[in-house]
Amino acid sequence: MTSTDRLPGFNTRAIHAGQEPDPATGAVIVPVHLTTTYKQDGVGGLRGGYEYSRSGNPTRTALQEALAALEQGSHGMAFASGLAAEDTLLRTVCEPGSHVVLGGDAYGGTYRLLSKVAARWGVEHTPADLNDVDALRAAIRPETRVIWCETPTNPLLNIADIALLAEVAADAGALLVVDNTFASPYLQQPLTLGADVVVHSTTKYLGGHSDVVGGALVVSDAELAEQLAFSQNAMGAVAGPFDAWLVLRGLKTLGVRMDRHQANAARVAEFLLGHPAVTGVLYPGLPDHPGHVIAARQMSGFGGMLSFRLAGGEDAALRVCERAEVFTLAESLGGVESLIEHPGRMTHASAAGSPLEVPGDLVRLSVGIEDAEDLLADLEQALA
Repeated sequence: MTSTDRLPGFNTRAIHAGQEPDPATGAVIVPVHLTTTYKQDGVGGLRGGYEYSRSGNPTRTALQEALAALEQGSHGMAFASGLAAEDTLLRTVCEPGSHVVLGGDAYGGTYRLLSKVAARWGVEHTPADLNDVDALRAAIRPETRVIWCETPTNPLLNIADIALLAEVAADAGALLVVDNTFASPYLQQPLTLGADVVVHSTTKYLGGHSDVVGGALVVSDAELAEQLAFSQNAMGAVAGPFDAWLVLRGLKTLGVRMDRHQANAARVAEFLLGHPAVTGVLYPGLPDHPGHVIAARQMSGFGGMLSFRLAGGEDAALRVCERAEVFTLAESLGGVESLIEHPGRMTHASAAGSPLEVPGDLVRLSVGIEDAEDLLADLEQALA
């Protein structure tokens, strides 16, 4: 991208950042560098700094530069999965005896990583309501190293005030980590609001086509970036070149896809809001959502994820999941196809019996980019 005083727009960055035409051939698409090692021009004479593809790969470099540009950070790192990114981050900034404050409505995989893996390493965590500043401050200890936030959350679609949390974290000498997977950088850039680290499962909206598993970290602090890069190389859970290429391809259409995702989600939310079998719709775009004002302030749109609760309880929720046809019964989210799932028995089963347990009557939707009328008709028949 050419250097100007003006920051290029999001879609321009998504298409061009880190993705200059190949100097050898002029190819406008970044090549997939399927190599493990690189010829050196004499001992230690590296071409472009590349020696071994765990340490660096040109396709992964392009993705990392693009991710940093979209989140308005200085350094991006691409991993084999979202949880690989989270694990690398936690083991970089924590040590035995460290403490993490975890949002009380967090992804089940994050909870499992902290409660079943990091806990054995001596890292403790405390769930807290991130919308209650007094409760958050009460949960912080002298050894707290991280405040872990999702906004919107998975699967209850709660909204946290990132700028306010950044102030609390700074006062405590802790890092504010924001999982931005549900919003995507198209709708929200936490680093610009004071967060220290942004986490993504690139499997979701960034890849966008349900054909790649990956994760990412983006930061603005050079020292922290150096520490994370060291861990990334030492621990090795890096994105493979073809996976990196698939995410790069997805980034190019992220903006137009998100516009359609959230337009459809708004239609679905309004439909569910008026259905007699539904007792509640959790979508930050609804004016009566408790986080609507904050979401409108820190996001440029409300996203394609929503959840709803059924009057008939868990049995009704399971029936709706099983009867849906256009909505595919499956885990994950953020692909072009619409998905439906029962969080309590699927994505968040690991949180059962914990403070993060989700209601049994809850259904989560990842609203795709199909024709909205077909999605509404499918929900109508599934709820009948």
